Amino acid sequence: MSDSYGAAKELDKKPLIVCALEIETQGKLDDYDVLYTGVGKVNSTLKLTRKFGKLGSYVPYDLVINYGTAGSRKIKKKTLVDCTKFIQRDMDVTGLGFMRGETPFEDDPPITIETPKDVFNPIGRRATCGTGDNFAEDKSQYYGEVVDMEAYGLAKVCWTYDVPFISFKYITDGADEQAHEDWETNLADGIEVFIKEVLEKL
Repeated sequence: MSDSYGAAKELDKKPLIVCALEIETQGKLDDYDVLYTGVGKVNSTLKLTRKFGKLGSYVPYDLVINYGTAGSRKIKKKTLVDCTKFIQRDMDVTGLGFMRGETPFEDDPPITIETPKDVFNPIGRRATCGTGDNFAEDKSQYYGEVVDMEAYGLAKVCWTYDVPFISFKYITDGADEQAHEDWETNLADGIEVFIKEVLEKL
């Protein structure tokens, strides 16, 4: 497989929407097929793999859309961004000569997983998302324009199953010492923006 995967298709059915927490959607996605994974790379990878595994060899989705909240030191708060490149920001085995984000002794997928360039994307900013199992609050935990805790795991599952994937993140905080407080303050606003800027354009 190449760095980007899947083939963007004209959507003839509803996509699968994947979110970490129900609090992020505020009960406003009842008309969609939504999978809640819980927080972190392990949970997101496990839940989406189980979902696909139960479907057998045929995955009836033209697209998997991840929606969630995220932090950024480069993009202003209360902005919805599209993430189309994904890397593990907490995979660091540089002491053994590997690149940051590189899983040792694993040839596939590549360090950076990319979505197809023609995937459904009404925003078109194409940010890089650094995923890690910590709540980024200082520069050492930061990688890419956006930081989250689930997207890389989801991207890897979709890459494996050859299903197009894209992630939309609502920036709630600056990935700094105020991140916890800002996330709690701003998270409820994001779903309205996501519905207006993405779902209403499906």
